[in-house]
Amino acid sequence: MHNLLLRIRGWFSGLGSRLAGLLPEATGVAARVGAVLLGLFILLQIGLAWYWSREPDPFWVRWEAQDHPAVKGYATTDTLIQVARTLLDKPGGYLSNDIGPPGVFLDNIPSWEFGVLVQTRDMARTLRNDYSRSQTQSLEDSDLAVADPAFHFDSERWILPSTEKKYRQAIHSLERYQARLADPSDQDAQFFARADNLRDWLSIVEKRLGDLSQRLSASVGQRRVNTDLAGDPSAVGATPRPGNIEVKTPWLQIDNVFFEARGAAWALAHFLRAAEYDFHDVLEDKNASISLRQIIRELEAAQGQVWSPIILNGSGFGLTANHSLVMASYLSRANSAVIDLRELLGEG
Repeated sequence: MHNLLLRIRGWFSGLGSRLAGLLPEATGVAARVGAVLLGLFILLQIGLAWYWSREPDPFWVRWEAQDHPAVKGYATTDTLIQVARTLLDKPGGYLSNDIGPPGVFLDNIPSWEFGVLVQTRDMARTLRNDYSRSQTQSLEDSDLAVADPAFHFDSERWILPSTEKKYRQAIHSLERYQARLADPSDQDAQFFARADNLRDWLSIVEKRLGDLSQRLSASVGQRRVNTDLAGDPSAVGATPRPGNIEVKTPWLQIDNVFFEARGAAWALAHFLRAAEYDFHDVLEDKNASISLRQIIRELEAAQGQVWSPIILNGSGFGLTANHSLVMASYLSRANSAVIDLRELLGEG
């Protein structure tokens, strides 16, 4: 028995010595496997970041349902639905509220999403307050009254209720309105294609494009004359401002403003194509169809391929390009055309 215990003790001692010898080798293998897995994870994240950072292609604007005759307002409503769906269903989904990699490290596409979202919110509110109502004392549409505030939900919320859930709620409300609009037996769902309604929406577009073009132009820094109170001798501001103002977009925000403008131009081009269908009679009566198409052309030109891997911020006449100034040029021309179109629609 004593000899047996000695042999067992010797066997365990030998096993311990062998395991101690293998431990450094096992640690080295584990480190190599860990490094390979980490490298594969980083490559996967880079690939996903590249794929998710691609801007969606334009889509075809539909102006009638397959099982219903053409009806005013169908193109605008359907386009709004498709634009909102693109925000949620494009590669990577909605990224503005991501808290995990690689979405949390991306900022270009979230900025693009915000540009699209602003135009979506404006169109939803216009549809609720103007297009669907005959006058100020008329009742608002019940489905549009749900869609409008849902689109104005916090764009970066990820906990319940999430941003995606609220936006899908808005889309479902728009789909109900669209179905009622295409139903001849439903007299409550209306869309009034009038010149004054189109002018009201274009006045919002004009301000949005003006703001974006100014922020884009400020990428190189400018010294501007303060025109806040110009044209009205009795006008007074809340706080006094100097006669000359230094305006410059922060360096780290230049690419964000650029992609926000790209998103806004992408959404606006679709909404204007829809307006070309729904307001066809109004535009023809004012001989304004060509003016609308010119705006669309400028916005489509702003969607050109960016071949540089980064958004360059060269000085206005420097050695390197300034992508922001190029984008500002397109949006400024579109803004000028919007102003001309509004004046044309206001003529008798």
